[in-house]
Formats: sequence, C-alpha cells, structure tokens
Amino acid sequence: MEKLEKIRKAYTEYVLEHGTPPPSVFQFVKKLKITESEFYEHYTSFEGIEADVWLAFFRQALETVENDPVYQTYSVREKLLAFYYTWIEVLKSQRSFAVFSFNRLRDQLPRNRMGSGGLGRQGRATPRTLQPFREAFYDFIRDLLAEGRESKEVEPRPFLSDRYADGLWGQTLFILHFWINDVSRNFEKTDTAIEKSVNTAFDLIGRSPLDSLFDLAKFIYQNR
Repeated sequence: MEKLEKIRKAYTEYVLEHGTPPPSVFQFVKKLKITESEFYEHYTSFEGIEADVWLAFFRQALETVENDPVYQTYSVREKLLAFYYTWIEVLKSQRSFAVFSFNRLRDQLPRNRMGSGGLGRQGRATPRTLQPFREAFYDFIRDLLAEGRESKEVEPRPFLSDRYADGLWGQTLFILHFWINDVSRNFEKTDTAIEKSVNTAFDLIGRSPLDSLFDLAKFIYQNR
C-alpha cells in the first residue's frame, strides 16, 4: 500500500507541476527510483493511476458519511445529499488535480441532458478513467434506491426504475462539472446546485399525482 500511495502521489505532483502526464513510464519510474516491474505490479498505465484517484475520492466520501451515526437516521434523500456535500469537500482538498483530470476527460463525457437531476440514460460512454468510480457509485446508489423503495421514497415504475441509477450518475457528472466551473465564494453555488438537483431527482423518482391517477385508472379498468 505504501508503494501504491507513493506512485499515486508522485504522479499527481508531476501532472500539477508540468500540466501533462509524464512522457513515459520509464522516465517516471526512473525519477521515482523504482523499477518498471514494480510500477506494473500496481498500474498498467497512467490512466490507471487517475482512475484510482477518482475512486479514492468516492470511497473517502462514502466512508466518511457511513461512519457518522447520524447518517443512519437520514432519509434516502438526505443520505444522497450528505454524500454529495462530503464528496465535494473531499474534492476541494485536491481541487487542482481534479480540475486537471476533469478537463482532460471533458470531451469524452456524455452530454448530460438531465443536469437538473432528471432521469436520462447516462454513463454508457463514461471514460475509462471514471469507470471504477462509476461502478462503485452504482453499487452505492442501487442500495440507496432499494432502501428508498422500502421507505416509499422511491416509486417503482415499469421501464423507468431500471434507469434511475443512470439518471443519478448523470446527476453526479453534472454536479462535478458545476463545481469545476464554480467561481462563487467557498463554492456556495455548488451547494445550491446539489440541493436543487437532488430534490428534483427525488421529486421525479418519488410518488407523484400522476402515479395516483394511474392507480385510479387501473382500479377502474379492473373493476368495470
């Protein structure tokens, strides 16, 4: 683990100092004073290091909220809000790297048509650098959605329920993009964006008057 962290730290420092990844693994490990075989024991490419960093951001945020006893008393909506707020705090501690990496990935990211928290088919074209983060996020959000169905905060709907996780991943990309470009003091606008996007998402995936109307129509049809 010590060597893994050493490689990761050296890489992040290099890209921030030079504005670009090292020209080759050979030159990178030579400066780090380890062998290429030692590098390849942990990573197959520089892209793998960046992917590991993004995954670490997620895991640190999730571990922080889950270790808070108060978190366990929250509604599903509040749990997602707590995660996003904590995740952004984690990102703030390494903002320079997050901005560098995100800007390199920007052209590879799918257009987020549901930035306000809606349900679109997101994540299909996620760059490989964000794939480990995306997979871990999906595991987290599926558990959260299952909890929401039990608490009646999430409404199961034919054809749509399977897309909820995609929509929330798209929301995550939206929040990340918003924070990267946020110039407000202490990123206050990002906090507002998180609150509004999560509330909108749960307004959409929760029970609505349309669901009641559908239930009534179904009841009338079955009892005509």
